Amino acid sequence: MAYDFSRRYFFFGSLLAGAVPRAGFGSTPSLKALGYKSPNEKLNVASIGAGGKAASDIHGCAASENIVALCDVDDKQAANIYKQFEKPPKYKDFRKMLDKEGSGIDAVIVTIPDHMHATAAMHCMERGKHVYVQKPLAHTIWECRQLAEAANKYKVATQMGNQGYSNEGTRQCAETIWSGEIGNVKEVHAWTDRPIWPQGVTEIPAETPVPDTLDWDLWLGIANQRQFTAGGAGYPAGFADGGFYLPANWRGFYDFGCGALGDMACHIFGAPNLALKLGAPTSVECIKKEGASPFMFPKKSVIRFDFPARGSMPAVKLFWYDAMKETPKIEGVPEGEYLGDLPMPARPQGQGGPGRGGRGPGEDGMRMPRTEGTGRVFNWSQIEALQQHPPTRLPTPNGSLFIGDKGMITTGTYGEQTRLIPVAQMKDYNFPQPILTRSPGHYHDWIRACKGGDAACSNFNVAGPFTEWIALGVISLHFEGKLEWDPVKMRITNNAEANKYLRPAFRKGWSFV
Repeated sequence: MAYDFSRRYFFFGSLLAGAVPRAGFGSTPSLKALGYKSPNEKLNVASIGAGGKAASDIHGCAASENIVALCDVDDKQAANIYKQFEKPPKYKDFRKMLDKEGSGIDAVIVTIPDHMHATAAMHCMERGKHVYVQKPLAHTIWECRQLAEAANKYKVATQMGNQGYSNEGTRQCAETIWSGEIGNVKEVHAWTDRPIWPQGVTEIPAETPVPDTLDWDLWLGIANQRQFTAGGAGYPAGFADGGFYLPANWRGFYDFGCGALGDMACHIFGAPNLALKLGAPTSVECIKKEGASPFMFPKKSVIRFDFPARGSMPAVKLFWYDAMKETPKIEGVPEGEYLGDLPMPARPQGQGGPGRGGRGPGEDGMRMPRTEGTGRVFNWSQIEALQQHPPTRLPTPNGSLFIGDKGMITTGTYGEQTRLIPVAQMKDYNFPQPILTRSPGHYHDWIRACKGGDAACSNFNVAGPFTEWIALGVISLHFEGKLEWDPVKMRITNNAEANKYLRPAFRKGWSFV
């Protein structure tokens, strides 16, 4: 399948990622005439993936829709969902599920390892099925483009699973920047504590038997054949039941995942992508790397993206830091300011131990303000509580900082708790009047689109160009020096070898459609 891409693709993507009217995020005001369901009818939803993150995606849709078919290559990982949803038929090969159950399926969740996102989604879309694909949208830049064009060709409703795009704080951040509050933004920093799985391993352990519950060949999918290994003695098992590849350590492998970028950049860079209407970068460079491996992502990295001027917005540079143990020190930020996710206040003396410093309620009973579907919204009372009861523990370091020529804004992991820095400015501050639509929640945003409503906020016209530049960052980890990018020709112009990472190779027996 070949598509003609022009500069309109990148303009359209950046337009949808930023200047979105209250009428909706998409270009199609109503899809009912195209045969979409009535809002009162329930969708018949299938899921490719049933273990891990797929479980919450399934429950998110099952709250209002029908779950009619399930597929997972590993019965052990899918066991809990299979017990909770006993009636739907179960499959290990999504191609067989689509062939046999396709006539009764309206929409499909795709929550499997990154390297299979695009292949599974394309098989669904070419059959006319709406798709919700977990972040990152795809493993390579070529796949991102194919999915974006196919979504338009087949006229299906789409959404990438970066739920921060639906959060109130992401919209507040964009509207505050567009109001001119912090002036021209020329620099953004974003950071994460990921990876929380092994990376930088340099030797592959000896082969071990494939578990009876797992179809290893189907799990590999389009990737090259290799022996299965569970890891063995001395392997840093990390988390999620250990295992060299499964069930979750695949994120650290170039062949299967996208590392910390794929896991968290689609979240943390969501607010910058929307607020700054980023489009495509001119270059990317890995400027620091520790613990390199020939087949795994490095243990730690810092990456710089450079974007050109966009309309009235000046050129901007973005910095990505992963494997952080604490929030990075950024020039111009006053000492003592909290960046990214806010900590919880300590419990007052006499009422027990310190607050948890995490994402839930503190032990003093205070819960961050939250409305369903909007994420945690900043409130000045949070700062007052922290002033009265300083935290004894900080949250894991995740967040972003926008630096303008008149001020700064920080957001949390999922674009939440948006606030000016220094935070004292927020005491009597009122956010600008809303000009963007507000989301009913990330799943329902997609479900509404499936039934004929406005296109979802992270539909593939938005998510495709967004994930492209994140995938470009992944490529930069293979090389020293800057990679210069021509988005129209889809080519790295100063490093011929780097272009081999732009698209996947398909193992015999697999095809994109």
